[in-house]
Amino acid sequence: MSTPSRVAVITGASSGIGEATARALHSAGDTVVLLARRTDRLEALAVELGEQALAIPADVTDRDSLVAAAERVQTELGGADILVNNAGVMLLGPFSAEQRDDYRQMIEVNLLGAITTTEVFLEQLKTGGAGDIITISSVAGRTARAGNGVYAATKWGINGWSESLRQELLPDIRVTLIEPGVVATELPDHITHAQTKQAIGEMYGNATVTPEDIAEVIAFTLARPRHLAINEILLRPADQR
Repeated sequence: MSTPSRVAVITGASSGIGEATARALHSAGDTVVLLARRTDRLEALAVELGEQALAIPADVTDRDSLVAAAERVQTELGGADILVNNAGVMLLGPFSAEQRDDYRQMIEVNLLGAITTTEVFLEQLKTGGAGDIITISSVAGRTARAGNGVYAATKWGINGWSESLRQELLPDIRVTLIEPGVVATELPDHITHAQTKQAIGEMYGNATVTPEDIAEVIAFTLARPRHLAINEILLRPADQR
């Protein structure tokens, strides 16, 4: 007997872990809803995936756009079963550099973005009594280092919020926190502090863990029987300290 298709909403689906997760879940037979700001890349991915892929331009810092997206998901697909909170930015640099706009953007995207997206889609996830929320955090949610203070603060915040949410929503919705180390993604490309961007870019350029590796972990987690909840996964490249 085949497993019914689930509807998976993925934020930050235009690149990196979000894009790879969309491919992995679509391959598993799920319907994927691609949310991100870059319309051209979203639409190209939806066309490539074909049936059971819906691209909806949305910004996790704009609640109105998320509400509009949720309404489309409800109307066109009957609601969401899975939410993958993946959208994020990593604008590292010394705190003394006073990168105020970067600090605000990280808080609004990484922390408030995940919280708002979850709030908007939560009723849909509750409806079936078998929902899943996957939130991408970071090793930085456990270990802060010089130059990543505000980024780490957003990830520590995500970790605490996710654990509280897990307790509040059990047993009907499983909540999973995934904390990757260095993954070969575009994250360093947007760093505005020149010296930090060069150093981090080299590190990420040599990364051995790919977005596909993380997507495989997400797909595995979602495929577990409902009586089993994998609540937290910390994973790093084998050579990362």
